[in-house]
Amino acid sequence: MPLHAAWENNVSSVIRSIDDGWRRWIAENLLLDAPPPALHGVLIEHGFDAAEAAREIEAALASPYLQGATRLRNRLRKRDWMLSVYGTLSRLRAHSDTVERRERLSRDEFFEQYYFQNRPVIITGAFDFWPARTQWNFDYFRSRCGDCEVEVQFGRESDANYEINQPKLKRMMRFADYVELVERSGSTNDFYMTANNTSHNRAALAALWSDVSTIREYLDAGSPDTGFFWFGPAGTKTPFHHDLTNNFMAQVIGRKHIKLVPLSDTPHMANYLHCYSQVDGSAIDYARFPSMRDAQLIECTLAPGELLFLPIGWWHYVEGLDASVTMTFTNFLQRNDFSRNYDTYHDL
Repeated sequence: MPLHAAWENNVSSVIRSIDDGWRRWIAENLLLDAPPPALHGVLIEHGFDAAEAAREIEAALASPYLQGATRLRNRLRKRDWMLSVYGTLSRLRAHSDTVERRERLSRDEFFEQYYFQNRPVIITGAFDFWPARTQWNFDYFRSRCGDCEVEVQFGRESDANYEINQPKLKRMMRFADYVELVERSGSTNDFYMTANNTSHNRAALAALWSDVSTIREYLDAGSPDTGFFWFGPAGTKTPFHHDLTNNFMAQVIGRKHIKLVPLSDTPHMANYLHCYSQVDGSAIDYARFPSMRDAQLIECTLAPGELLFLPIGWWHYVEGLDASVTMTFTNFLQRNDFSRNYDTYHDL
């Protein structure tokens, strides 16, 4: 079992005292089944006295607090085992390594075969009736909402944690100026208008919402949740994460490539904060994250006119292959309020 990251990288030549931060590190690695001699060696490398390091490890092993945490760890391991069984059984299904495509899937089939079973599906022909399917283009955006002030994320390429830090990356600008920027930019992830900007943009771009009426076969027309608007150049990226609701992705303009990992493979996803993974979906580093070899990776490309059902808890990485516009929705006809009892927004 590899050791969890040490608190410091530089070896100190000065004998130091072990503080609570290092005690936490000792306890966490013991719970991860790291052998005590390995922990002892790391502590010595970081400038701690050998005898003191040995006493701290022995004290941790004898602590009733660690013994209580070990029981909790064992319960979590049992849950992980159950998830692994579910995942293995799911993979035994025919074509389990692909996202099925279904033409105008009926309401009953969608909910019974996919929504309730936590399975993704791409539905074609579901929103061909939208005016957006034929009218939306850059010129239409300029003429319809060009003078509206919109919120956009900028500086994403200079911030490795751009998704987590997105509240700090907001900028206001004329929609016509943003459209022109997308049109002439080429491939980049430096700026993107996403669902995180919708609280402002839904009002600013209200004229566009009349072009994307409710898909009544699956969604609740009476819901105040009328969707989220995503618009950016080729090269935009949404890092691996899972949502707290079931979601629809309706691709209106351009294509997006999506990598999916089932909810049952969450233990493999290096999830140390809220709903985010440390795994870079654009180039998965199997040496750094070897457990990803045990995760089922499913890929698909979403084309204009296609509707992707993203089940709750499924990890997904999304990359724009073209300048693209996507609408996403969560107002399903069936229950979708699972975030109400989610409280692990903190470090995991």
